[in-house]
Parts: sequence; structure tokens; C-alpha cells
Amino acid sequence: MTPANTAENLPPEAQIALAHTPPAMRNALRIYLELDLRLARIVAATSEPMLGQMRLAWWRDMLGKPLAERPSGDAVLDGISEHWAGQEALLVALVDGWEHMLDETLSEESALAFAKGRGAAFSGLGGTECESPATRWALVDAATHISEGAERDMLCALAGNIETSPRLPKSLRGLAVLDALSRRSLKHGGRPLMEGRGASIVAIRAAIFGR
Repeated sequence: MTPANTAENLPPEAQIALAHTPPAMRNALRIYLELDLRLARIVAATSEPMLGQMRLAWWRDMLGKPLAERPSGDAVLDGISEHWAGQEALLVALVDGWEHMLDETLSEESALAFAKGRGAAFSGLGGTECESPATRWALVDAATHISEGAERDMLCALAGNIETSPRLPKSLRGLAVLDALSRRSLKHGGRPLMEGRGASIVAIRAAIFGR
């Protein structure tokens, strides 16, 4: 059971975040975002939780293997071996986070566990100051892809309870972009991050000022 061997086409907000990430960190962030999108698609396409768990387990198993024992030819897995060697535990947390979204009924506890697991890699790249903005982005972005009212409202409410983060340094401007767009989305009831003409302005401002 192997995934597709092509890289993912990232959404506009991710592309903007990458464009404002320092070159030294850009490839690592790109691979993280591509894996995140791959996992999101697994969850979205899963009708039976056990099947979704099996597909997520493949990634968990691959991340636990030594580099020499991993199959080659998948763009995301190859990128992990190149840019996340020695830090795979942060990506395992991402896989574990997405597994919570397979729950038949999403509780607040599961939603927070998902968001913290999804955002763990940012903390690995930039430290504990990443936790709040990364968790908020994880919740809001998930809400934008859920049509069911109660779960969507819960994700937005949890995100709204997170304290506003301080200005992020230049090394984390990509996360600043995602966080600023997430806070804007919250004000609009959890609409898509890049919806509306004002989104680009918010993204550019965050890229310049760090929040």
C-alpha cells in the first residue's frame, strides 16, 4: 500500500507561506505541508475508519524505518528523508494528529489532540512560540473543510479561545502568514483562508510584520 509518487499541489495560502519562509527552512516546510495535505486527503477519502488507520499506519511505519530501508520514488517520502532526517518524530505526531479526525464523532479533546499533533512540526522548526499560532491554524483550516455545522462551530470556538500570539521572527514568517489568515477566517465564520480580496493584503502584512 504505497502513496502516489508525485508531490502535492499546495493551496494558495501554503504557497504564500512558503514564499515568505527563509530559504534554509523552505524545503522542510514544503515537505511538511505536502505530507499534511497527503494525510488530509487520506482522511477525507475514508469511509471506514479502519481503512484510514491502515493508510496512516503506512506513513507511521515508513517514518520509523532507517533511511536506507525506506522505499524511494515517492516525492514526499524522499523529501522527508532529505529534509527531516532525525526529526521524523515530529511528522509521526502529524500522522497521529490526523488519525483523530477519523473518529466517528469529533470531540473537543480529539480536535485539540489533532491540532497539537498537526502543529508539532512547527514547534520543531521554530520553538515553543509556534505552538499557539500553529494550533490555531490547524483548527481553523480544518473547519474550512467541514460542512457539518456543529463540528465546524466547535473547531472555530476552540481556535477562538487560543490567545493571540506575539510577533513571530523572520524565520517563522510563513507560520505568521497562516496564522493571520486563520484569524481573519475566524472573523468571517470559518470561511476559506484565501477567500475574498482582503486575504492577500492580510498575508502580505503578516509576512512583513510577523503577525
